Amino acid sequence: MDSVSLQYMKYKHIFFDLDHTLWDFETNAYQVLEELYHTHTLASRGVPSFEVFHRTYMTHNEKLWDRFRKGFINRNDLRFKRFSMTLLDFKIGDDKLSHAMGTQFLEILPYKTTLFPNAKEVLEYLAAKNYPMHMITNGFEETQLIKMKSSGIDHFFTHVITSELAGSLKPYREIFDYAIKTAGATAESSIMIGDALEIDILGAHNAGIDQVYFNSLVPVTGALKPTYVIRDLHELKNIL
Repeated sequence: MDSVSLQYMKYKHIFFDLDHTLWDFETNAYQVLEELYHTHTLASRGVPSFEVFHRTYMTHNEKLWDRFRKGFINRNDLRFKRFSMTLLDFKIGDDKLSHAMGTQFLEILPYKTTLFPNAKEVLEYLAAKNYPMHMITNGFEETQLIKMKSSGIDHFFTHVITSELAGSLKPYREIFDYAIKTAGATAESSIMIGDALEIDILGAHNAGIDQVYFNSLVPVTGALKPTYVIRDLHELKNIL
């Protein structure tokens, strides 16, 4: 698509979420946590299995991320408390170990490269149509940039807007307004693609941006109705 054609399209700027949308966070994090479980010989310290450790960690991580997004804890609390609280569930009170695991997790994770099925194919399709693409992510800036480069998708994106850079987190409107301004876009001509109803979809909706909800596991419920719903990234070709 040339620039003349693009000006007649409804959407002129595409904003993506990274984790759980393009970059397969669950698979990549699972691999790192398994490495840490064995590296630190947690079985010898009373953790019965990696699967039990993983389930416990995920429970604490989800709760702490919710508190972080709401501003109740800072990022250092998030990084280390998810491990200290997990270990305490197995009666392991070891701050040194918690800090080591928290640091190692963030050091190893960004270099994992698993993307969702059809992610690169769709990005190549959109790039071939000359869509300007941008990223809006709540993740830590250095970590997110490494993830994108390691998985070979960084070159698709003109702007990467992180919560650190914007001084705001999704779903708050400020980060979306900042992204629109940074990209030189308008809300009316933009579309947001993400996996989280209460974060990506609600935030974009409140900023006047159309949304694509991509999640095969969590159905749409309640009053919030995304502009589009897809179960596979390949379906974006029917929209854009």
